Amino acid sequence: MPFRSLVLTALCITGLTGITATAYADTVTTIVVPYGPGGPLDTTARILAESVKDSLGNVIVENRPGAGGNIGLSQVARAKPDGTTLGIAAVATMAINPWLYASMPYDAASDFAAITPIASVPNVLVMNSERAKELGIANLQDLITYAKGHANQLNYGSGGNGSAGHLAGELFKQMGQLEAVHIPYNGANPAQLALLSKEVDFNFDNLAAAAANIRSGKLLALAVTTEAPSPMLPGVPSMAQTLPGFTIDTWWGLVAPANTPADTIAELNKAFTQALKSEQTQQRFDLLLAQPITSSAEDFGSFMDAERQRYESIVKAAGARID
Repeated sequence: MPFRSLVLTALCITGLTGITATAYADTVTTIVVPYGPGGPLDTTARILAESVKDSLGNVIVENRPGAGGNIGLSQVARAKPDGTTLGIAAVATMAINPWLYASMPYDAASDFAAITPIASVPNVLVMNSERAKELGIANLQDLITYAKGHANQLNYGSGGNGSAGHLAGELFKQMGQLEAVHIPYNGANPAQLALLSKEVDFNFDNLAAAAANIRSGKLLALAVTTEAPSPMLPGVPSMAQTLPGFTIDTWWGLVAPANTPADTIAELNKAFTQALKSEQTQQRFDLLLAQPITSSAEDFGSFMDAERQRYESIVKAAGARID
């Protein structure tokens, strides 16, 4: 079953000879979050750390932000491969940054062992509702038609060059065969404020950040960027329904240093998969508008490889580069 179906069947693990809960009793496992505290990646990591304490013992979360997530992930890459240092890997650190940064402190393709995905949050194409009404735009096809007839007269904001919002906008221009001007801001919040004040015409924003303004009617949701429509935004189509193959969503998962023993990876996958499937975890993820995802370690590794290959052309087409 494809990873992008968002609800995957967990790997059925039997006959494992890996580390047992008893073996973890005197062990501290650290999950390195390569971003600051308070965001969805940090919050979900803390939820899981609490959920696996009965099977893995003491699990702590350590925030190591900086360089777009590269600093924290490089710490994981250099750690001893014994299953006690794990990292939160995301679309940015594993698929975008290798093509965005001129120099990387780790090799995303070879320095990590996949454990399990954790969650996915859709991004959403939004317009200022007043602006959309002024232009006669009610849906995605309306926006495409207007942009084609008014080349470079529309603009869109993002949280910065190389951000998910920037790349989504460039992919939209490429696949929709239209022209629009990119205006980078210093972070997602200033970009959203620019949209609300009609400084820009549309944005690709994280659903969790945009949801309140969509509900209030200030923003019009035209499409989500996941392959299929999201149950978290009923009635809103996916970009792929109009532009087949368009997918740019925010996903993250757990990795360990390369060469971590296979039985240790299997034991970690089993523990975190069980936690992700629990009703309590799903309820807490719902509050973040995050969809829990589970798969085998092998499938998650293959997915990250495919995402890295897919984003190479997207980043290069956008012309984004950080030296």
